[in-house]
Amino acid sequence: MWQLEPRSDSPLIWQFATPVLAVVATMLTGALLFGLMGYDPVAAIRTIFWDPLFGASASYSRPQLLVKAGPLILIACGLAVGFRAGIWNIGAEGQYIMGGITGAAVALAAYPAEGWWILPAMIVAGAFGGWVWGMIPAMLRNWFGASEILVSLMLVYVAEKVAAWMAFGPMRNPEGFGMPGSRNLAQYPSASNPELISGTGIHWGVVAAALAVIGVWILMSRHIRGLQIRAAGQAPRAARFAGVRPSALVAFCLGLSGALAGMAGLFEVAGPAGQITDSFGSGYGFTAIIVAFLGRLHPVGIVLGGLLMALTYIGGDIAQMILQLPFATVQVFQGMMLFYLLGFDLLTRYRIRRRVAA
Repeated sequence: MWQLEPRSDSPLIWQFATPVLAVVATMLTGALLFGLMGYDPVAAIRTIFWDPLFGASASYSRPQLLVKAGPLILIACGLAVGFRAGIWNIGAEGQYIMGGITGAAVALAAYPAEGWWILPAMIVAGAFGGWVWGMIPAMLRNWFGASEILVSLMLVYVAEKVAAWMAFGPMRNPEGFGMPGSRNLAQYPSASNPELISGTGIHWGVVAAALAVIGVWILMSRHIRGLQIRAAGQAPRAARFAGVRPSALVAFCLGLSGALAGMAGLFEVAGPAGQITDSFGSGYGFTAIIVAFLGRLHPVGIVLGGLLMALTYIGGDIAQMILQLPFATVQVFQGMMLFYLLGFDLLTRYRIRRRVAA
């Protein structure tokens, strides 16, 4: 019989090495998987991890890294704050969708007016929509003790249904010949989220992600609220004795992560996606969970984790076109990365011992 025994200490070097080991293990397992599927494993790994940066199409794919990484980093920053406090928001995907819907609603209500105020108003509305969706599990936990994990996760499916209803009903483009989906906001100058510097991939969502990284770093390392969050995550009872109110912390963390996820949804609907459709959800909310853990819940690590996950998205698209790899392989890759990360994390905190029979 084998058992896990807590280690007396966890070396700091292993805490930083485990994300790297998780990536290496994912690449090796992925190569094995591609080989079993009949593909050239070396070519597949090179196409996913090398070609987007240095391949023949790198001039196009490199700017796309920021386009893909922006929403992941923005959402992961909010999730990391809650995770540090032991508050598990698994429903960022739903908050992302609702932020996109509420932000797009402002633009569609203003159409066809033009004005500098439209995009800022959309950003505020997007953040508000995500905040409201994040506050639902917060209130249910504070009032009734409901699990924020289950509630926030179930709200993802509710948000998807709302998006489908909007695409087929209130937000359907009246000039769309009956096709589902709202007007294309990328074609509405005052509501679009264009590339700010040509050829760089930088848009307002990337700027917001950079500001979120700085803001979360200041919050967690320089503000009393960050100290309370870290204390609540490491020693909840001690934090309560020190005056930290758990209900206020739950509302703050879920509200913040919801607002950031909502902003990510708004920047996506005003930019790359362009419109609300019945399949507006992109999976960014779930992938951002992996980004947060890959980054060790630290703002700088989240930036690196976001860029890595963006690389798998773009490399997966290239591999799909060139090698005819199934799209699902990218999701398998991302899932394996989280699996190995959690596995290596477990081994840094516990050692496997064989139980001696009495």
